[in-house]
Amino acid sequence: MKPTVAVSLLITILFTSLAYFNPAVIDGHIENLLVDYRFKIRNIISPPKVPDDILIVAIDEKSLSEYGRWPWNRKLQAELVKKVFEGKPKVVALDIFFPESESSESDRALAEVLSANRNRLVSALGFEVEEDKVFKGEVDDILYDNAVMQLRNHKMLKPVESFNVLMPPEVIAGASVFGHVYSLPDMDGKLRHEALYIKYADEYFISLAAKTSAIALGKDLQKISVIGGTGVDLDGVLIPSDVFGRLHINYLGKENIFPYISAADVLSEKVPGHMFDGKIVLVGTSAVATYDSKITPFSANMPGVEKNATVISNIISRDFMEQSPHYFDVLIVLLAGIAALLITGRKKASHAIIYYALFVVLIVMLNQVAFAYINTRMNLIYPLLTVIAIGSYVISHRYFIEERKAREIRRMFSSYVTERVVNELIENPEMAKLGGARREVTVLFADISGFTTFSEQHDPEHVVEMLNEYLTAMTDIVFRWEGTLDKFIGDAIVAFWGAPLPQEDHAELAVRCALNMIDRLEELREKWISEGKTPLSVGIGLNTGEVLVGNIGAEGKKMDYTVIGDHVNLGARVESLTRKYNTNILITEYTLGKIRDLVCSDSIGHVSINGVGNVVVKGRKSALKIYEMAALDHSVKSMTIECAHDDVMHHHEK
Repeated sequence: MKPTVAVSLLITILFTSLAYFNPAVIDGHIENLLVDYRFKIRNIISPPKVPDDILIVAIDEKSLSEYGRWPWNRKLQAELVKKVFEGKPKVVALDIFFPESESSESDRALAEVLSANRNRLVSALGFEVEEDKVFKGEVDDILYDNAVMQLRNHKMLKPVESFNVLMPPEVIAGASVFGHVYSLPDMDGKLRHEALYIKYADEYFISLAAKTSAIALGKDLQKISVIGGTGVDLDGVLIPSDVFGRLHINYLGKENIFPYISAADVLSEKVPGHMFDGKIVLVGTSAVATYDSKITPFSANMPGVEKNATVISNIISRDFMEQSPHYFDVLIVLLAGIAALLITGRKKASHAIIYYALFVVLIVMLNQVAFAYINTRMNLIYPLLTVIAIGSYVISHRYFIEERKAREIRRMFSSYVTERVVNELIENPEMAKLGGARREVTVLFADISGFTTFSEQHDPEHVVEMLNEYLTAMTDIVFRWEGTLDKFIGDAIVAFWGAPLPQEDHAELAVRCALNMIDRLEELREKWISEGKTPLSVGIGLNTGEVLVGNIGAEGKKMDYTVIGDHVNLGARVESLTRKYNTNILITEYTLGKIRDLVCSDSIGHVSINGVGNVVVKGRKSALKIYEMAALDHSVKSMTIECAHDDVMHHHEK
């Protein structure tokens, strides 16, 4: 079996197993984050309809400003609820706790309003939940009357269990119909689920939103049943849930999606009486100071009352976000792995990249379509990771041979060319073959004056030590100015610019390098003198012209990336003339032609270029103008002096 096939099968088995067991750390963090993005994309491509029969009466900042800080006196709260009911709503959900007595008079005033509208009102009831803590006693009669009477598929029930209930004073409790408002965020702190029911002692209590929906739908509260592993049946309307009795909330958007009415406006009767007629009204707090806010996939500050309004909207419109069956998610991962395996048959890695990318896009699109248009949440992370992992391995394996070649090229060339040259050869390995191309380049030859005599007068160890120090310093400078170090010929350095990477400013870079080399040599000379050593002197020759550049040698045995041609030889001849003219740097008229404008504008630094004569060097018939170049003080303007006479000097030495 091919490695790509074997590894792809192992990856498929791995992610299929993960999909089957679905670790909480993946589902609770990564998958949930992807769900949030799917919600946001859903709202772009297919915005959900916001029901117009759900209103929120909010105790907001305006209400606190006009009627004082929260909590209000219960007489005032009773007045608020009474005025809402005067508008003839279908049902009112009172998302406010009354955990302790305020005063007998205030409690009684609120209880009278609640009792008068008992059949159309649901009050919030708080339950406390803590891991491994449960209540095993008996519930009192008032609480028992609010419990679910019917339980089905009892063995599949895995409810959230409470150890304490925050019961209101008896006079209020006896006048109320309750629904719990306990909610547990996911691992990342976002609230994505509604606990449809909660267990206290041996009784089950459905949520405020579920019970409000039942009344709004005209259902008999006594016929509500909890079905283990399935959901809650509101007398014919099934609310789906996971095995823990949680409904995945189908959020419609950010906060303020539903119409809000300030409680202050209701109390001051600024709201028309027909505003609440036949509507589902939720009364709750939205002011920041009331601390009842939730983090959702859309918002970091959604009032808890609007979360309940969203759940009611989901139930009334049957707009549920359902999780695809577990076996289906596992099957999708398996099929994704098999499909990704088939793509491995593509020969070219570049083609495989395109196919894998298209496959990933297809998976995301199909998942998003199911989410947006049929309200089905299918697992995305496992099929996505399966395809990405297989694709990454296959493509990496395909590139292994090329990478191995790249390592060979890097090993061959990195010792004498810059990193940029190495990368160019890796990108274009054909450049590493015999042959080459014609390029205009600038070559630099640097040779130590009198090195043979110096070698004869000093110990070999001393000579090698100084030569290594010199060559290291000069090589660093060549690389600094982006040159290609061709070779060392004994004590001589050969470098060039303009190949293999095109460099429009190759002459400028070479000149700057030469000047830098002389500056660095002066530093070395001072150091050697201070150490009692004999300082070295260097002559540098520069020439610009068209040459043949490429990897030249015996293919498969010994090859050098180098330049050859007449202009290379000319550069070597010019360097040898530095000793005759007793100067450090000589450049040809061809190099000067490339930098003349830069010299005139001081763009290349403060330098003097002085014509030393017309020469005919060995191997050439025509005369060549050569120039001495030296650095000037920064206070002196650059200058160019042409050759003073037309006499031609012949030099027959190499």
